[in-house]
Amino acid sequence: MSEFPSAIFAANSNPALITFLLYTLAVFGIAGLSNQLLKGRSFLSEYFLGSRSLGVWAFALTFAATSSSGGSFTGFPSLIYTHGWILALWISSYMVVPICTMGLLGKRLNQIARISGSITVPDVLRDRFRSVGLGLLAVLLIVFFMSFNLVAQFKAGAMILKTLLQDVAVFENSARSLGSMTSGISLFGDDPQYLLCLVSFGIAVIIYTTYGGFHAVVWTDVMQGVVMVIGVLIMLPLTLDAVGGLENATQEMAQMKPPVEQVLTLEDTSPDTPLHVDKGDWLVVDNRIFRFAENARWTEDEPSQSVNVIEIVTASEKERFVSQPHPRYQAATELGENEVSLVEVGDATEFAYGAEQSGAYVSGPGPSKTNANGFLPLSLAISFFFMWSISGSGQPSNMVRLMAFNSSTTLRRSIFTVAIYYTAIYFPLVIIFCCARVLMPGMEVESDRIMPAMAVFITENAGVGWLAGLLVAAPFAAVMSTVDSFLLMISSALVRDIYQRNVNPDVQERTIKRLSYWCTLIVGTAAMFGAMNPPEFLQNIIVYTGSGLAAAFLAPVAYALYWPRVNTAGVIAAMLGGFTAHLSMYITGMFVNDSFFNPYRLFDFDPILVGLFSSFLIGWLVTKATPPPPADLVARYFGKPKA
Repeated sequence: MSEFPSAIFAANSNPALITFLLYTLAVFGIAGLSNQLLKGRSFLSEYFLGSRSLGVWAFALTFAATSSSGGSFTGFPSLIYTHGWILALWISSYMVVPICTMGLLGKRLNQIARISGSITVPDVLRDRFRSVGLGLLAVLLIVFFMSFNLVAQFKAGAMILKTLLQDVAVFENSARSLGSMTSGISLFGDDPQYLLCLVSFGIAVIIYTTYGGFHAVVWTDVMQGVVMVIGVLIMLPLTLDAVGGLENATQEMAQMKPPVEQVLTLEDTSPDTPLHVDKGDWLVVDNRIFRFAENARWTEDEPSQSVNVIEIVTASEKERFVSQPHPRYQAATELGENEVSLVEVGDATEFAYGAEQSGAYVSGPGPSKTNANGFLPLSLAISFFFMWSISGSGQPSNMVRLMAFNSSTTLRRSIFTVAIYYTAIYFPLVIIFCCARVLMPGMEVESDRIMPAMAVFITENAGVGWLAGLLVAAPFAAVMSTVDSFLLMISSALVRDIYQRNVNPDVQERTIKRLSYWCTLIVGTAAMFGAMNPPEFLQNIIVYTGSGLAAAFLAPVAYALYWPRVNTAGVIAAMLGGFTAHLSMYITGMFVNDSFFNPYRLFDFDPILVGLFSSFLIGWLVTKATPPPPADLVARYFGKPKA
């Protein structure tokens, strides 16, 4: 079988791979230079916080690159491809994230961290309230959410590598050998190519993060931030050229109808030759075009199999499928040397909103597989405005960056820089992957791969296949910049917040250094193993962890920074109240909507609003009902009250 766009890779993989390898070598070079900075400085402050010395470009780009995770370049394009132009409204508030995050918390958090000498977010909360329990609670919540997110990011990195390396002979042979060694072991899954890419990605990011520490992360973030924006800005004109202009793309999208999920029963009429099809393979029967949504194998003992597919139903998509200058149409009409008989077409499963509706991809609320009200009804549009702009302030990974800049001038200039940066990334992404809807039909079965697949498609179309390596490096950079930050957050929580501050306060710096290296290595390896059987939902995991962290941390940190009256009980109540309210919406979704990642929405609002409201309200009520904090503690952080 021929898998689109595998025909593209055969001619262009090697030049693209060379470009990509040069980028990877640059990452390791930066890690080596950063490791030299650790010598002669305080290890903890330098390894986890870069000695609080970041200037404008370093601070702005590391902040932006950390926020632009694998979700920005895998999950987000997947949603654009699946739901259309409505994603411009879904992401629009991201442009004001730097104003909210840096402007509301930046200066004050940096001051508090310097006063207390804090290195981590749990450090800040523990010292601000002199509470060991609060610090440990913060550690547990960070590790809980970051562990989920790390698995999703590792999956994204592996998928990107798989797309780049597909049809490279050395890679395919290595994957085949790995598959023979891991065959029958459920831990390693059933896709040796994915497994090989996961291990390669994991080893690379774990080594450079462990070796270089915070400065390696910061300066690779700077490079990765530049690569991301350049990659997007290169993809935009190439995409518009391939699709014949934005007007033409929009007109074609206006005629499109969402695909239909089907179950085909196929019989292999030549069972002597085993037949195996992969997820993403095509089949054309009687002018009906299907794409397999899962792997399937026919054998002599089981010559008839039922397999899940999607059917392309829009006339313009069918025409484009046939007219593409690649051999996928001819290959799709035959399954290798086998003759296959279509026995039965099962009942169709249509989109809950947008089925058989032309124009669903170019108007709100956008087509949806599960929500009869569409992808983004008004209540959810409001929810996601708060999700990105307000809850972004509650991410501990962003807070760590806010503790590391060197001056107020740096903060002000960085707000302006990051706002422009986000605008240069997210709006072009919406245009690019709306056009991808036209150029690459049937990608719903593997939509998380749309970014690297699109990068290869448009560079081949323009005759510059080597450029695919740089464009694929953009999403890869986004994933790496997020993974390294999360690894450092978890290892700092374990080494600094648990071991040094609670188990062995007098530990020598040499021991801390060794423990930090080992923790980063072990946590990264554990996340890599967790991603070997990859989670099905990438962007949903990222939304869950991002909104959950905000529900748990935004109110406690805001109260700690700006409210002298708040006490330990109030902050703990705010943290647990937000976490519990948010989690309860997702658990309820398991019973109401049959999926944890399809949460129950109170009054049709996203759980983030419920979590934030609960956190702020419960924290305020408990603070008012309990004694005020010690006067000397308030004076340390807010100064003595005026007479």
